Amino acid sequence: MRIGLLGTGPWARMAHAPALSAHEQLDFVGVWGRRSDAAKELADLHGTRAYYDVDTLFADVDAVAVALPPAVQADLAVRAARAGCHLLLDKPLAATVAEGRAVVEAVEAAGVASVVFFTTRFQSETGTWIAEQAGAQGWFTGRAEWLGSVFTSDSPFADSPWRREKGALWDVGPHALSVLLPVLGDVRRVAAAAHGPGDTVHVVLDHAGGASSTMTLSLTAPAAAVGAVLELRGESGVTLLPESSEGVLTALSRAVDVLLDAARTDQPHPCDARFGLRVTEILAAAQGVLDGG
Repeated sequence: MRIGLLGTGPWARMAHAPALSAHEQLDFVGVWGRRSDAAKELADLHGTRAYYDVDTLFADVDAVAVALPPAVQADLAVRAARAGCHLLLDKPLAATVAEGRAVVEAVEAAGVASVVFFTTRFQSETGTWIAEQAGAQGWFTGRAEWLGSVFTSDSPFADSPWRREKGALWDVGPHALSVLLPVLGDVRRVAAAAHGPGDTVHVVLDHAGGASSTMTLSLTAPAAAVGAVLELRGESGVTLLPESSEGVLTALSRAVDVLLDAARTDQPHPCDARFGLRVTEILAAAQGVLDGG
């Protein structure tokens, strides 16, 4: 599959470009970025071509991987789908429900495959655990704590404008939801949401399966407090999301495998654009509660 990369920021440099260039079933055709000099620098690093017109890139590839802010991603994903490109997208799918819905409509109208990269879903240990818990019955509660120190450390993402604007709810909230939804069922209602220190938020969810869950999300935690914990309690007892020994590149390569399968078989993966839209809808509902709606 011929694939292009949209984006030249830290995530594109540390994850997407290395994963795409190393994948044996991909022809990494080129890179497009909003800054042409950054696109050339990244393209040169991986022995591929810098594109200065994104539509020319769409015409030269079968698929695109997107490493851009959600609002930018959504617009370009619509254009890429209409050009017939399969989509490897990042979370969150979009910054608004309307933008996310436009992506889904474009994907379905064009008949292209889509995969949204939720890291935990594509790591083998955690992916297997999620599938096992989804097959169990009688879950009572779930508790997710996703704490990062993006804004309290020397993180390469500290200067990200969209993270500054949207905060932890939109950055790490999708990770927590990507685990809670397949196990506890869809969210019927955001029961409560409140602000904590910094950009920290606390969210209470009512799930279709009858369970409730809580999410504590932050990008401003002290460095010594960072980490992700997800606990389930129910008739099967108590279980914790296992830590994964796999890095981001392995997980992203597996997401590429899934996109290749979806494109070949025309069978959607559970983490497709429609799932990305549902996550966006829940984030928007939680944001509405936080904003007093």
